[in-house]
Amino acid sequence: MKHTLQTKPAKAPASLGAVLHPHSAEDISGWQIRLVPDDVKRYEQSGRWAGQTIWQAAMRFLESSPDRVLVIDSSGRYTLREAMDAARELAGGLHAIGLRPGHVISHQLPNWWEALVLNLAACLSGLVSNPIVPIYRASEVRFILRDARARVFFVPTQFRGFDHLEMGQQLREELPLLSHVVAVRGPDGQATSTFESLRALGRCHSWTAPLQNPNAVKLVIYTSGTTGSPKGVLHTHNTLMSEIHAAVNFWRVGPQDVVIMPSPVTHVTGYLYGLEMPLVAQCSAVLMEKWDAATAAALIHQHGATLSVGATPFLSELAQHAGRYAGLPSLRVFASGGAPVPPEVVLRAREAFANCAVFRVYGSSEAPTITLGLRPGDDIVLGATTDGRVTNNDVRLHHANSANGEGEVTVRGPEVMVGYTQWADTLEAFDADGYFHTGDLAVLGPEEFLTISGRKKDLIIRGGENISAKEIEDVLHAHPAIADIAVVAMPHARLGEGLCAFVVPSLGHTVGLAEINAFLAGAAIARQKYPDRVEIVDALPRTASGKVQKNVLRDRIRALLVAQVNATHEARP
Repeated sequence: MKHTLQTKPAKAPASLGAVLHPHSAEDISGWQIRLVPDDVKRYEQSGRWAGQTIWQAAMRFLESSPDRVLVIDSSGRYTLREAMDAARELAGGLHAIGLRPGHVISHQLPNWWEALVLNLAACLSGLVSNPIVPIYRASEVRFILRDARARVFFVPTQFRGFDHLEMGQQLREELPLLSHVVAVRGPDGQATSTFESLRALGRCHSWTAPLQNPNAVKLVIYTSGTTGSPKGVLHTHNTLMSEIHAAVNFWRVGPQDVVIMPSPVTHVTGYLYGLEMPLVAQCSAVLMEKWDAATAAALIHQHGATLSVGATPFLSELAQHAGRYAGLPSLRVFASGGAPVPPEVVLRAREAFANCAVFRVYGSSEAPTITLGLRPGDDIVLGATTDGRVTNNDVRLHHANSANGEGEVTVRGPEVMVGYTQWADTLEAFDADGYFHTGDLAVLGPEEFLTISGRKKDLIIRGGENISAKEIEDVLHAHPAIADIAVVAMPHARLGEGLCAFVVPSLGHTVGLAEINAFLAGAAIARQKYPDRVEIVDALPRTASGKVQKNVLRDRIRALLVAQVNATHEARP
């Protein structure tokens, strides 16, 4: 069904951005989104926006394979029919407690089958799904729930020793729109509802699922940027389905496949390929709630897993265990991205796996897969030395250097987000021609092979998680023993990038790593954002205008690490 797009002048203050993007659409959620009528027409006519929802894809899958095992997690195996029945019940329960199209439901669930059910129920109900990574604590979660205007928050009662339910209940008292905190698995404590009680409520509640507009927002997912505060990325049914179909076609995913997903389903990678792609490709998914390479290898062997997408640690550590199972011969595709992937990691993995194409891919929450790796017949070395072929997107390099061709990656296409929750951020992110500015630097080679060479954004990618240096600096500037501080990325053998804090102590004070991390813990900051190293300095290098020269600090810590390695080698007998 086609939907007529109504446009109106943007509500943002007069600015360069407002001139460049004079039209916005008001989504049913209340957010302004970037939908240019000419783009809508072009993407619909080309078929790259097919007007399909994930629920409709699931219904087609149901017609042919209702008893196919759809998802396997730590609690068991669940068929497609079981997942869809549970989603209908949950959707009915959400309607019964007052949720209506455009409302936001947040969740902080691990890689459990309930996350897939929740995502299906949100789609059926016309709700906006807001996944939040389980490592986040009160500081980050409070910001996200408030910015997203969440009405319901699904949490595990406890996970990895942390009481998510208690945190959720405390936040509910602070956030007027948050009416329900729903406990998933375990004792319900003081939860307003449980996952199972909502399902039970839905079984006896009569309602009619609303007609879905494929250009309506269905996902808001948060990514840390250089400003310190997370940005809410808005995607529609059309943008996400365009990405999934592109990946399915490029990687030739079908009913014969089994996806193993170690990435959190609250991250864009896990969300797309763990929760949604199996329903489009009509295949199965194995969800890992906790990463362990030996367990992953055993699961691949047990279930005949064929495909995975994940950050550097998943690839490098899995390759070390492949030999136990004759190179894990069922595995045929491993796409690695989300953090810097050294070429040698890809090459070692290719040698370790018996039949697997291993390659780098590049994307972000805003533009999930700008590249999709290698096609059959491509030079396999390019999978290690480049970030793959640009696919389903138009890329141009902004201010490309005439000497080496390096420039900022800007991208336009059917899978690019429709904006941020804050319209001013949306205006700033796109240029006059509708290209999204990623802040990443790259070289575009022959046949559209893209190689990322650096980042303009002050962003640290630690094990696939985006971390804002400014957010950490803002907290630590309140420490009485710290006069000045700068946090930068440093090389990390396992996670790709770690965090180094360069600290200027206050007069008469000393401060160390343990004290700094204890201070961050007291501020309810996620452990993944704690520095791995502290360097005490007399002053931070600054430009004439006063800006900290973080490139100098990054070079300094790299040189220190190299010197330490060399000294260790020289000291050996």
